[in-house]
Amino acid sequence: MYLTAEKKQEIFGQYGKSNTDTGSSEGQIALFSYRINHLTDHLKSNKKDYSTERALVILVGKRRRLLNYLKDVDITRYRAIIKELGIRK
Repeated sequence: MYLTAEKKQEIFGQYGKSNTDTGSSEGQIALFSYRINHLTDHLKSNKKDYSTERALVILVGKRRRLLNYLKDVDITRYRAIIKELGIRK
C-alpha cells in the first residue's frame, strides 16, 4: 500500500505540530497533497480510470476548502504551507 501508518506519522510530524496531531490544517493539507500526487501519477498511466479521477477531483476540492479556511484564520500559516508544499493558487 502506498500510504502506511508510518508515512502518515512522518507527514504529520513534518507539517503538523507533532506525529499524533492529525487535526491540524497544515497536516491535513500535506496529507491531501501526498494523496493527490499519488493519484495524479496513477492517472498518467491509467487514463480511463474514471473512479480514481473522481476521487482526485474530490480530494482537490477538500484541500482547496482547507486552504481557504487557513487563509481566513491565519494568513502567515497559509503562506508557509503553500511555500513548503509548492502549491500554486
